[in-house]
Amino acid sequence: MRIAQIRQRLRDLGAKPCHEDRLLRGWSQIGSYDRTHSPAETFFPLAMRRELPAIEAELHELARLHGEYPADDEIARLLVELNDGQMVESVLLPRGGLCVSTQVGCAVGCVFCMSGRAGLLRQLGSAEIVAQVVLARRRRAVSKVVFMGMGEPAHNLDNVCDAIELLGTQGNIGHKNLVFSTVGDLRVFERLPHEKVKPALALSLHSTDDELRAKLLPRAPQIAVEELVKRAEVYARATSYPVQYQWTLLEGINDGDAELERISRLLSGKYAVMNFIPFNDVDGLDYRRPPAERITSMVQTLKRHGILAKVRDSAGQDIEGACGQLRARAVKEKGPGAAANTVR
Repeated sequence: MRIAQIRQRLRDLGAKPCHEDRLLRGWSQIGSYDRTHSPAETFFPLAMRRELPAIEAELHELARLHGEYPADDEIARLLVELNDGQMVESVLLPRGGLCVSTQVGCAVGCVFCMSGRAGLLRQLGSAEIVAQVVLARRRRAVSKVVFMGMGEPAHNLDNVCDAIELLGTQGNIGHKNLVFSTVGDLRVFERLPHEKVKPALALSLHSTDDELRAKLLPRAPQIAVEELVKRAEVYARATSYPVQYQWTLLEGINDGDAELERISRLLSGKYAVMNFIPFNDVDGLDYRRPPAERITSMVQTLKRHGILAKVRDSAGQDIEGACGQLRARAVKEKGPGAAANTVR
């Protein structure tokens, strides 16, 4: 379901934009419209008031909790069931953060990622994306939303941008705390600067070597790394939000000194943060994360070159819950029919 469909249904019931915004504000912030204040009951048109219980029930069904898998006191993976029985994953993060999915599956096919191994099953509607935030807010406060879960947001651009706009206008999320993640699709750089709500940008690099990056991200747009960084820097300067470069660390593949030297040259003077993400073990894959000492050394090396570098927790190592694994196990338990209707 899309946010536009919700708005159209409300219009059909006599709602004006102020009525639509009030309902969507209540839903996205607290999970429902506010029945505790009598003005809310009389503010809406009569036909809309009569339908409110049914509308709220439909919104509730957009995303239901199938399972919760805590990693520690602050991090937990949520396996979310959608209205058609498909499942995606969201992750509760420290300091009010939440990672949401934008697709069921993924078409990029990153070799180290579980999400794309079954291909793309379907897009999430903008309302289904927001519904993951609503579901999380029933558990704890959410003040930051990152679009880094299952799927490539650039492949579902309309729905992701609509969800970002609602969260940034009615959902009480600061614009810099809405983070759009991409492997590097030119449509992102063309569209985001013109959006009403301009999110921060996260760019998945994983290598500075174009040939190696093409092997790691086989179906990502074949755009030179230098060109991606150039375009990302333009966006960063226009929005005053640093670009968050994502780098999944694979031992013996992209953790060498040559990569560090190229990162230093590439990001020197840029408005950027390098997020190193130690590989999270995935069933059937032979990749490994580098030793902790090596990861620490990489961070310190970049800092000596004036580049802000951090290690980002992959949020699932202890529960064998790398992005996509929880869904994959649930689909296997449901049987072969659960993954039908794959979109190629």
